[in-house]
Amino acid sequence: MSEKLKIKISIADRVYPLTIEPRQEEGLRKAAKSIDKLLKQFEQNYAVRDKQDVLAMCALQFAAKVEQESLDAHEDNNLVVEKLETMYKLLDNYIE
Repeated sequence: MSEKLKIKISIADRVYPLTIEPRQEEGLRKAAKSIDKLLKQFEQNYAVRDKQDVLAMCALQFAAKVEQESLDAHEDNNLVVEKLETMYKLLDNYIE
């Protein structure tokens, strides 16, 4: 088992100490960077009184993206299943 790595991640001008697996570091740093980038966009485009409101909007945007990708993947899977069933029927008819 690999040793844990202690890092500090900064999000919205706050530092969060984390103990992670070394393989997680790049993903966590990229995620924190994405959050800060989106946070700055919200602050520039909207009148924001509280960082918590901006962070909530960031969380909503990221969660919505994940959910939409899941829905899209499910839709794609359904299309693949339909095509495979059609091919199976064609092959079955050809073999008979």
